Amino acid sequence: MRLRSALLTALLFSALAAPSAAQRVEVRYAAPIEGPRTGRLFVIFARNGQREPRLQAGSYGATAPMFAADVSDWRAGASAVITADTLGYPHASLRDMPAGEYTVQAVLNVYTKVTRADGHTLWVHWDQWEGQHWNISPGNLVSEPVTVRWDPKSQTPVRLTLTRALPPVVVPPDTRWVKRIKMKSPSLTKWWGHDTYIGATVLLPKGFDEEPGRRYPAVYSQGHFGLGAPFGFTEQPGSETAEQRTARLKRSEREPGWMFGESWQRDDMPRYVAITWQHPTPYYDDSYAVNSANHGPYQDALLNELVPALEKEFRLLPEPNARFLTGGSTGGWECLALQIQRPDFFGGGWCLYPDPVDFRRNQLVDNYADTNAFVPNGAQPPVPERYMMQTEEGQPLVTVRQMSQLEAVLGSKARSGQQFDAFDASYGPAGKDGYPRRLWDRRTGTIDKEVADYWRDNFDLTVYLKKNWPRIGPQLAGKVHTYVGDMDNHYLQLAVYLMEEETAKLDGPKADFTYEYGRPKKPHGWQPFTNAELIRMMEKFRQERRVQP
Repeated sequence: MRLRSALLTALLFSALAAPSAAQRVEVRYAAPIEGPRTGRLFVIFARNGQREPRLQAGSYGATAPMFAADVSDWRAGASAVITADTLGYPHASLRDMPAGEYTVQAVLNVYTKVTRADGHTLWVHWDQWEGQHWNISPGNLVSEPVTVRWDPKSQTPVRLTLTRALPPVVVPPDTRWVKRIKMKSPSLTKWWGHDTYIGATVLLPKGFDEEPGRRYPAVYSQGHFGLGAPFGFTEQPGSETAEQRTARLKRSEREPGWMFGESWQRDDMPRYVAITWQHPTPYYDDSYAVNSANHGPYQDALLNELVPALEKEFRLLPEPNARFLTGGSTGGWECLALQIQRPDFFGGGWCLYPDPVDFRRNQLVDNYADTNAFVPNGAQPPVPERYMMQTEEGQPLVTVRQMSQLEAVLGSKARSGQQFDAFDASYGPAGKDGYPRRLWDRRTGTIDKEVADYWRDNFDLTVYLKKNWPRIGPQLAGKVHTYVGDMDNHYLQLAVYLMEEETAKLDGPKADFTYEYGRPKKPHGWQPFTNAELIRMMEKFRQERRVQP
């Protein structure tokens, strides 16, 4: 779960529009940049000029104001105009921007035209191995930051020119411990009608090169897109003060990467290969490892194309009892979904603070009983908004409305690259136009019950377990271990409680799943063991399963 939030109430996008009564921003690009261009144009205003404004925008908390609009077939020399009617965040409109001095910058998130195998032609941001981050994505166009004196009442426009494209991602070099692969996926390329790549970062065990005939079990550790080593492994020495250790252990037992690195290199560490996948899509920094109406057949590509390549290249044992799963948040949901849906392929999952696993508690929203995501059923004004983020002490931070509105700024047609749009792209149907059909309206919060039913029938993991237990139970019993803090910042423990209640009722065989809740007041990111201990737990589990009759 990668989350951002904002305050906004405006409803309209505006580009290439007529002047308004308030001040506006005009953006152009010129040769040698080639056109025409289609994409999402952002203008960011920063009070702090120490970093480029684009690097200060798009996240909740202390963030620079931003405004955005779609542009289509935008040609060199023509102006795209951000007006007072253009959607903004955290200010709804340019009219609401306080007067003063700002550093201003424009960014064009460039879209690519694709025609999918289902016949839909779409314009999407094609990930450049950066993980759907519009403000750093290679090839996106940016202006140089300029300092302006902003007066909302002035009719003199601010003029910006896109002058350069952002550079390619620098992939870290391989080392004796860490290797990387990137491969073109035949199935995804066919689906998208465009070359589509998946990859992995691989952490090798001690003695890998010295024992060329040895084969290894694998742990697949899933999370958001990144090119760093699994479990934060580093060879570099580190240290922490007593105060830092106390603060870390208050939140989680997870150790820092240098400490894990020391454990990984010990002689008594179980010999595993640790792997993190890269599978960004046009809608999010990863695919949730599912076959989806919007993403395409990512689960098939990962299991039928990437895993066999990894098993061949890194001498992995090609058997379920040597393929284990872990991950947190988005990766925690993937851990559970892969283990539940494919118990024939994976031997056990240790799944941490997963995204909602039971859609009766999609954070605080009940997809099935609620009619609106923003407020409870029957609410009369004034009424508290429904929240989607809190502190571990229960202080509310961000509402569902705010997050929804931020995503509306970041992208139309579920192209924000953010959490709610990621859920819609992963769990929901495609709309008539081919873009993801949203569970709720981003402006009103009204829930689409047809979409809610689609989520339930295809991706509600509790529903899947109940429906398919006679078939999957014999292979799945005892293989699922779930851990979440009892004050998860995104209320994710609530769905886990519901899953636990339902799996306790399963029979023939008993589910024998493990659930553990971090108390007191453990937040998002909590786990009750170090990563090194987790590897040892997996090996103990593997050995026990090997000797079962």
